[in-house]
Amino acid sequence: MPIIVRLDVQLSLKKMKSKELARRIGISEQNLSLLKSGKVKGVRFETLEKICAELDCQPGDILEYSSSSPTDNED
Repeated sequence: MPIIVRLDVQLSLKKMKSKELARRIGISEQNLSLLKSGKVKGVRFETLEKICAELDCQPGDILEYSSSSPTDNED
């Protein structure tokens, strides 16, 4: 997947656990876990806004575009 989720990095920098972030932004721990692992097809701007507000970061600190996919390097 060309979009890499770096939410775990921001949580680590802010010394916050996923459970605490989920509680603060009002989503389930399971949904936050799916987001962290990149197993979601999309994220609401409202949710992204809440995450950025709680972690005091920009959307680009959480989401990164990579032009190469993991399968590109397997040849």
